[in-house]
Amino acid sequence: MPHGLHVVLVEPEIPQNTGNIGRLCLATGSTLHLIEPMGFEITHSRLKRAGLDYWEHLKVQIHPGIDEFIQALPKDAPKVFFSKKAGRTIYEHRFVPGTYLFFGKETMGLPDSIVNAYAADSVRIPMYDARVRSLNLANSVGIAIYEAIRQLGA
Repeated sequence: MPHGLHVVLVEPEIPQNTGNIGRLCLATGSTLHLIEPMGFEITHSRLKRAGLDYWEHLKVQIHPGIDEFIQALPKDAPKVFFSKKAGRTIYEHRFVPGTYLFFGKETMGLPDSIVNAYAADSVRIPMYDARVRSLNLANSVGIAIYEAIRQLGA
């Protein structure tokens, strides 16, 4: 795929979400990066069920920790960190090919230390009712990856 997008799940906890995101990554030609520790084993039956028979075809990489992963990326690698605490919305960001899209775990999101360190690269998906605390992780990834693809014309 011409966009070369990467989805990075930092310490995912729910295997069904990860399975659905894996299917989304396969459908969009994106690479999935899973940052440990995870709340499940990659062989977990619910993960495979959510990913159906596609999981074996997915470009997926597992990494031992977020700090090591970020340090191992090329310095000029485009990165976007998704957090409800970010000042800018996803629609104010201009995606470029090869962008790494970072998402935090379901119960806590990305650590504040990451969002603060990368504030200029952090965005949020707007929510218009204050009673909604957050969106489902798989839904958020879907919104983000298709907005990136839309912008890139891929």
